[in-house]
Amino acid sequence: QEVMMNALRGEEKSNYELEFKTKNNEVRYLLVNATTRRDAKNTVIGVVGVAQDVTESTKNDRAVAAMADELRQFVDKANAPIFGIDKYGICNEWNDKTAEITGFSAKEALGKPLVSTFIVPKLQASVRQILDNALKGEETSNYELEFTTKSNEIRYLLVNATTRCDPDSRIVGVVGVVSYCSSVERHNISFFYHLLICSLVNSGSRCNRIFQK
Repeated sequence: QEVMMNALRGEEKSNYELEFKTKNNEVRYLLVNATTRRDAKNTVIGVVGVAQDVTESTKNDRAVAAMADELRQFVDKANAPIFGIDKYGICNEWNDKTAEITGFSAKEALGKPLVSTFIVPKLQASVRQILDNALKGEETSNYELEFTTKSNEIRYLLVNATTRCDPDSRIVGVVGVVSYCSSVERHNISFFYHLLICSLVNSGSRCNRIFQK
Protein backbone atom coordinates (compact mmCIF):
# COMPACT_ATOMS: atom_id res chain seq x y z
CA GLN A 1 0.00 0.00 0.00
CA GLU A 2 2.84 2.41 0.81
CA VAL A 3 4.38 1.80 -2.63
CA MET A 4 1.06 2.57 -4.31
CA MET A 5 0.48 5.69 -2.24
CA ASN A 6 3.99 6.94 -3.05
CA ALA A 7 3.37 6.33 -6.75
CA LEU A 8 0.16 8.38 -6.49
CA ARG A 9 2.35 11.22 -5.23
CA GLY A 10 4.69 10.80 -8.20
CA GLU A 11 7.31 8.73 -6.34
CA GLU A 12 7.69 5.72 -8.60
CA LYS A 13 9.19 2.40 -7.47
CA SER A 14 11.07 -0.23 -9.48
CA ASN A 15 11.61 -3.94 -8.83
CA TYR A 16 9.78 -4.44 -5.58
CA GLU A 17 8.56 -7.93 -4.73
CA LEU A 18 4.85 -8.48 -4.39
CA GLU A 19 3.05 -11.61 -3.23
CA PHE A 20 -0.18 -12.20 -5.13
CA LYS A 21 -2.74 -14.74 -3.96
CA THR A 22 -4.44 -16.54 -6.86
CA LYS A 23 -8.04 -17.68 -7.12
CA ASN A 24 -7.07 -21.22 -6.07
CA ASN A 25 -5.25 -19.79 -3.02
CA GLU A 26 -1.71 -20.20 -4.34
CA VAL A 27 0.93 -17.51 -3.85
CA ARG A 28 2.71 -16.02 -6.84
CA TYR A 29 5.78 -13.81 -6.43
CA LEU A 30 5.84 -10.81 -8.75
CA LEU A 31 8.59 -8.29 -9.39
CA VAL A 32 6.75 -5.03 -10.01
CA ASN A 33 7.47 -1.57 -11.34
CA ALA A 34 4.93 0.95 -10.01
CA THR A 35 4.59 3.82 -12.45
CA THR A 36 2.55 6.98 -11.89
CA ARG A 37 -0.33 7.39 -14.38
CA ARG A 38 -1.14 10.90 -15.56
CA ASP A 39 -3.79 12.48 -17.76
CA ALA A 40 -3.26 14.92 -20.61
CA LYS A 41 -2.84 17.79 -18.11
CA ASN A 42 -0.13 15.88 -16.24
CA THR A 43 -2.43 15.32 -13.27
CA VAL A 44 -1.88 12.07 -11.37
CA ILE A 45 -4.90 9.83 -11.90
CA GLY A 46 -3.59 6.43 -10.83
CA VAL A 47 -0.81 3.89 -10.84
CA VAL A 48 0.19 1.28 -13.41
CA GLY A 49 2.00 -1.82 -12.22
CA VAL A 50 4.11 -3.78 -14.70
CA ALA A 51 4.95 -7.17 -13.22
CA GLN A 52 7.28 -10.06 -13.94
CA ASP A 53 6.36 -13.45 -12.49
CA VAL A 54 9.43 -14.63 -10.52
CA THR A 55 7.68 -17.34 -8.51
CA GLU A 56 9.96 -20.23 -9.50
CA SER A 57 13.20 -18.33 -9.05
CA THR A 58 12.00 -16.95 -5.70
CA LYS A 59 11.09 -20.44 -4.49
CA ASN A 60 14.50 -21.72 -5.61
CA ASP A 61 16.26 -18.83 -3.85
CA ARG A 62 14.35 -19.53 -0.64
CA ALA A 63 15.12 -23.25 -0.86
CA VAL A 64 18.83 -22.48 -1.30
CA ALA A 65 18.70 -20.06 1.64
CA ALA A 66 17.01 -22.70 3.80
CA MET A 67 19.65 -25.24 2.81
CA ALA A 68 22.41 -22.74 3.62
CA ASP A 69 20.81 -22.20 7.03
CA GLU A 70 20.78 -25.95 7.65
CA LEU A 71 24.43 -26.26 6.64
CA ARG A 72 25.34 -23.33 8.88
CA GLN A 73 23.63 -25.02 11.84
CA PHE A 74 25.34 -28.30 10.99
CA VAL A 75 28.79 -26.64 10.98
CA ASP A 76 28.13 -24.64 14.14
CA LYS A 77 26.80 -27.62 16.11
CA ALA A 78 29.00 -30.37 14.64
CA ASN A 79 30.67 -32.71 17.10
CA ALA A 80 34.03 -32.11 15.37
CA PRO A 81 36.00 -28.87 15.54
CA ILE A 82 35.71 -26.95 12.25
CA PHE A 83 37.57 -23.74 11.52
CA GLY A 84 38.35 -21.81 8.37
CA ILE A 85 40.33 -18.97 6.87
CA ASP A 86 39.91 -16.64 3.94
CA LYS A 87 42.56 -16.28 1.23
CA TYR A 88 44.50 -13.90 3.49
CA GLY A 89 44.74 -16.39 6.36
CA ILE A 90 42.15 -14.62 8.50
CA CYS A 91 39.73 -16.75 10.54
CA ASN A 92 36.23 -16.68 9.07
CA GLU A 93 34.93 -19.99 10.45
CA TRP A 94 35.02 -21.10 14.08
CA ASN A 95 32.36 -23.54 15.21
CA ASP A 96 31.16 -24.28 18.74
CA LYS A 97 33.41 -27.33 19.17
CA THR A 98 36.51 -25.33 18.17
CA ALA A 99 35.53 -22.71 20.74
CA GLU A 100 35.11 -25.46 23.34
CA ILE A 101 38.54 -27.06 22.87
CA THR A 102 40.49 -23.80 22.49
CA GLY A 103 38.63 -21.65 25.00
CA PHE A 104 38.37 -18.85 22.41
CA SER A 105 34.85 -17.89 21.41
CA ALA A 106 33.97 -17.25 17.78
CA LYS A 107 33.77 -13.55 18.60
CA GLU A 108 37.37 -13.63 19.86
CA ALA A 109 38.70 -15.73 16.96
CA LEU A 110 36.96 -14.40 13.86
CA GLY A 111 38.93 -11.73 12.07
CA LYS A 112 42.24 -12.84 13.62
CA PRO A 113 45.14 -14.37 11.64
CA LEU A 114 44.91 -18.10 12.34
CA VAL A 115 48.59 -19.07 12.22
CA SER A 116 50.19 -16.25 14.19
CA THR A 117 47.38 -16.16 16.79
CA PHE A 118 46.64 -19.80 17.53
CA ILE A 119 49.45 -22.03 16.23
CA VAL A 120 52.54 -22.71 18.36
CA PRO A 121 55.59 -20.84 16.99
CA LYS A 122 57.60 -23.92 16.00
CA LEU A 123 54.87 -25.08 13.61
CA GLN A 124 53.79 -21.75 12.16
CA ALA A 125 55.94 -21.99 9.03
CA SER A 126 54.83 -25.54 8.16
CA VAL A 127 51.15 -24.83 8.88
CA ARG A 128 51.31 -21.68 6.78
CA GLN A 129 52.74 -23.77 3.93
CA ILE A 130 49.94 -26.33 4.22
CA LEU A 131 47.32 -23.59 4.15
CA ASP A 132 49.04 -21.88 1.22
CA ASN A 133 48.97 -25.19 -0.65
CA ALA A 134 45.26 -25.60 0.07
CA LEU A 135 44.70 -22.08 -1.28
CA LYS A 136 46.22 -23.40 -4.53
CA GLY A 137 43.90 -26.43 -4.51
CA GLU A 138 46.47 -28.85 -3.03
CA GLU A 139 44.61 -30.32 -0.06
CA THR A 140 46.23 -32.13 2.87
CA SER A 141 44.80 -34.89 5.06
CA ASN A 142 45.70 -35.89 8.62
CA TYR A 143 48.34 -33.32 9.43
CA GLU A 144 49.10 -32.60 13.07
CA LEU A 145 48.41 -29.16 14.42
CA GLU A 146 49.28 -27.79 17.86
CA PHE A 147 46.76 -25.21 18.99
CA THR A 148 47.43 -22.86 21.90
CA THR A 149 44.31 -22.57 24.05
CA LYS A 150 43.12 -19.48 25.88
CA SER A 151 44.50 -20.95 29.13
CA ASN A 152 47.88 -21.42 27.40
CA GLU A 153 47.58 -25.21 27.11
CA ILE A 154 48.45 -27.17 23.98
CA ARG A 155 45.85 -29.15 22.04
CA TYR A 156 47.02 -31.65 19.44
CA LEU A 157 44.66 -31.76 16.46
CA LEU A 158 44.65 -34.06 13.45
CA VAL A 159 43.29 -31.90 10.65
CA ASN A 160 42.11 -32.24 7.05
CA ALA A 161 42.70 -28.98 5.12
CA THR A 162 40.08 -28.61 2.40
CA THR A 163 40.02 -25.93 -0.27
CA ARG A 164 36.95 -23.68 -0.10
CA CYS A 165 35.45 -22.35 -3.35
CA ASP A 166 32.71 -19.90 -4.22
CA PRO A 167 29.80 -20.75 -6.58
CA ASP A 168 32.04 -19.89 -9.55
CA SER A 169 34.67 -22.41 -8.39
CA ARG A 170 37.13 -19.67 -7.43
CA ILE A 171 39.23 -20.50 -4.37
CA VAL A 172 38.26 -18.22 -1.49
CA GLY A 173 39.75 -19.96 1.54
CA VAL A 174 40.44 -23.14 3.45
CA VAL A 175 38.33 -25.18 5.85
CA GLY A 176 39.98 -27.31 8.51
CA VAL A 177 38.02 -30.29 9.87
CA VAL A 178 39.52 -31.95 12.94
CA SER A 179 39.30 -35.75 13.09
CA TYR A 180 41.17 -36.17 16.36
CA CYS A 181 42.03 -34.05 19.38
CA SER A 182 44.01 -34.74 22.54
CA SER A 183 45.69 -32.98 25.42
CA VAL A 184 49.41 -33.16 26.10
CA GLU A 185 48.92 -35.93 28.66
CA ARG A 186 47.16 -38.23 26.22
CA HIS A 187 49.05 -37.24 23.12
CA ASN A 188 52.24 -39.33 23.35
CA ILE A 189 50.41 -42.58 24.14
CA SER A 190 47.36 -42.37 21.93
CA PHE A 191 48.47 -40.42 18.87
CA PHE A 192 50.60 -43.24 17.48
CA TYR A 193 47.73 -45.73 17.77
CA HIS A 194 45.36 -43.28 16.13
CA LEU A 195 47.66 -42.91 13.12
CA LEU A 196 48.06 -46.68 12.94
CA ILE A 197 44.30 -47.25 12.82
CA CYS A 198 43.88 -44.44 10.28
CA SER A 199 46.43 -46.13 8.04
CA LEU A 200 44.71 -49.49 8.35
CA VAL A 201 41.26 -48.23 7.43
CA ASN A 202 42.72 -45.78 4.86
CA SER A 203 39.97 -43.26 5.35
CA GLY A 204 39.81 -40.18 7.54
CA SER A 205 36.01 -40.38 7.82
CA ARG A 206 35.98 -44.06 8.76
CA CYS A 207 38.77 -43.41 11.23
CA ASN A 208 36.70 -40.70 12.81
CA ARG A 209 33.75 -43.07 13.19
CA ILE A 210 35.93 -45.68 14.90
CA PHE A 211 36.99 -43.19 17.56
CA GLN A 212 33.44 -42.04 18.09
CA LYS A 213 32.32 -45.54 19.03
